[in-house]
Amino acid sequence: MEAPLGEQTAVGYSAGTEGPEHRQELKASDEAVTFMSGIEPAELQKCVFADSLVTVSEGGRELGEFSVTVEFARREQPCMMLHAQSHGAIDDCPCGTAVTAYLTTDLEVLEEDHHEYVKLEGHSVDKRCHMVQRDGKMVIHKVTTVGEEVTEESMSYPMTVLRGLVTEGSSLLLMRLIALRKKMPKNMAFVSLDPGLHIIHTSFRELGQRQLEVRAEVLDVFGMERIIQSMEGSPSTWQCYFLDDGHLVSRVQVGSPVTMRLLELPSKTEKVNFKKIPLVWEEDMQMRSKFLDRKEELKADHSSYLRQHPEIRALISDFLQLLLLRKPDDVFLFAREYFTPFASHHPAEADQEPQSL
Repeated sequence: MEAPLGEQTAVGYSAGTEGPEHRQELKASDEAVTFMSGIEPAELQKCVFADSLVTVSEGGRELGEFSVTVEFARREQPCMMLHAQSHGAIDDCPCGTAVTAYLTTDLEVLEEDHHEYVKLEGHSVDKRCHMVQRDGKMVIHKVTTVGEEVTEESMSYPMTVLRGLVTEGSSLLLMRLIALRKKMPKNMAFVSLDPGLHIIHTSFRELGQRQLEVRAEVLDVFGMERIIQSMEGSPSTWQCYFLDDGHLVSRVQVGSPVTMRLLELPSKTEKVNFKKIPLVWEEDMQMRSKFLDRKEELKADHSSYLRQHPEIRALISDFLQLLLLRKPDDVFLFAREYFTPFASHHPAEADQEPQSL
């Protein structure tokens, strides 16, 4: 969805190689990394909804559809699942894009699948790119099919190199969050991967407030621009506008005659049903670690208390010995009668009347 398929040039690398070397190591800005690490769970809850837009030409002709859905999910840990897809026809050639991304709560990519296709006269072009975190690396596999010719590329990058990574999937959720805050920090520069799987910079810039018309209703919207650099061509620029509640109103690639527009306002009475995700804390390393730490802490505290009060063991031992000797039918009644004298016992100091000085 970042650029038309015809503009993306695949560059082959031998299977299983590390990412290509660069003249200088590209890094995300401190402001970008801070933004991602400062995302609150309450903000993510507000992002759980679906957007549906229509793709139209300059003349207003409908060419296709574009949709984005965000949900809570679980893949060894609680995460966010984003699915975006567009399909339609340009110059009567069917084309489409689909992205499914699993992201942590600070938008780190756990796994993403990106599929693009265009059916031209006489042949078709199909591109699939899958990336997944594995053993501290982002493992990437790309398959490009042009007619009958198939090209495969595989490589990996250490996650330390991809700190502040923004992909096509995570960028859509990132922009929702920025729209809800209605403010964008300066110098929002992230790292990304271009079609040739090179590490590049992608940056975001605030466009401010403006007004757009939807169904004869003029609305205030918040705009932002995403600039995607390229190692092999000119940068591509996308401009998006959002409502106050984070819903996408307009999305367009600068220089393209095609625009994605919202035709129907989302219902203000629409309620989001959050799917309840069962908590399996035993499978969560962080929660299990906290449980074991707390367990050891309590055991040490209880053992210390028992050592300081040896009368507890003697008291319980006497009670159990008498209980097993008499074997009463009503254990609760027997226990109450046994411990009642202890409840009425007071230290000698407590029986003395306080004396005034």
